[in-house]
Amino acid sequence: MATEYQAEIDALRKTFQQIWMVSNPDGLKDTVARLTEESSAPDLWDDPEKAQEVTSKLSHVQAELDKVTGLDERLGDLAAMLEMAQEESDGDPELAQELYADLDKDLARTRAELDDLQIRTLLAGKYDERDAVITIRSGAGGVDAADFAQMLQRMYLRWAERRGYAAKVLDTSYAEEAGIKSTTFELHAPYAYGTLSVEAGTHRLVRISPFDNQGRRQTSFAAVEVIPLIEKTDHIEVPEADIRVDVYRSSGPGGQSVNTTDSAVRITHIPSGLVVSMQDEKSQIQNRAAAMRVLQSRLLLLKQQEEAKEKKELAGDIKASWGDQMRSYVLQPYQMVKDLRTGFEAGNPDHVFDGEIDGFIDAGIRWRATGEKVSKAD
Repeated sequence: MATEYQAEIDALRKTFQQIWMVSNPDGLKDTVARLTEESSAPDLWDDPEKAQEVTSKLSHVQAELDKVTGLDERLGDLAAMLEMAQEESDGDPELAQELYADLDKDLARTRAELDDLQIRTLLAGKYDERDAVITIRSGAGGVDAADFAQMLQRMYLRWAERRGYAAKVLDTSYAEEAGIKSTTFELHAPYAYGTLSVEAGTHRLVRISPFDNQGRRQTSFAAVEVIPLIEKTDHIEVPEADIRVDVYRSSGPGGQSVNTTDSAVRITHIPSGLVVSMQDEKSQIQNRAAAMRVLQSRLLLLKQQEEAKEKKELAGDIKASWGDQMRSYVLQPYQMVKDLRTGFEAGNPDHVFDGEIDGFIDAGIRWRATGEKVSKAD
């Protein structure tokens, strides 16, 4: 028994050493020291936005450092606990059994934390550390597609809520009968973009339509777009001559007026044709600022995609790696959610729509990094 425990601890230690090298704890310590010095500046709160950015980054980096160092200590504790259990096996078998039971629990918890941290080390893209802007649009399928889009919005917001992440809805365009035509929201969390970028693509729902009086099965689609949130250091300049700004009154479900002033803003980027609408802030100025932030983020992603495309063409590889349909949610004639890229699946769609999508996200991140599909579904 002790040999098996030792082998597992050694395997966890080996995995941790790889994570340790990628995580660069010394670099994290330097970053914590720099941000701590910035946060102590007497004039920090003269600029509340910058102050919040500095303190938030400090909190996130410190949490990352604590995870890595904490796991290092945990692995040392596991080795010590195993040694104690071995020593008590002859003298006090009952105590040894309790120690082995505690060791099982700690091993399971350490294994889970290592898996979570290992996923984080795979997020090494240029913008992976950023906050994310998620846009969901209903596709083919009429009212069912609009309803599906709203189900996906709730799914991601519930996922964020479960993890204690801050989410802010920027704009929602409601459909006439039910559901939404589109929605855009920000998600503020460490590595939000890198984590959720694997969710981008076409999602498909198959179910008995609640909107069909004949009870027929309906297939509907929704598109999920994930882009990194723009930062001041990105320097994406958008000349005033390149945009057209329209203002209008905000509206809620069914088109009922929820604002008596023209506070909603629609910005059209003329060269690219990109259109961004915002209506959830209280003033036209706030909506315009939010719309410009999302527009700049989309232009940044567009620039990144063009650079990636050029590199692929130079390499002679223009084959798309993502299909139009990346995940199916089937409610009839059986119940299953399956990711067609990774092979990961879950048998309880209700749990998935309630925000339990970590398995899909983790499998997507691993698949993107290694090209390997999961060998075992949820």
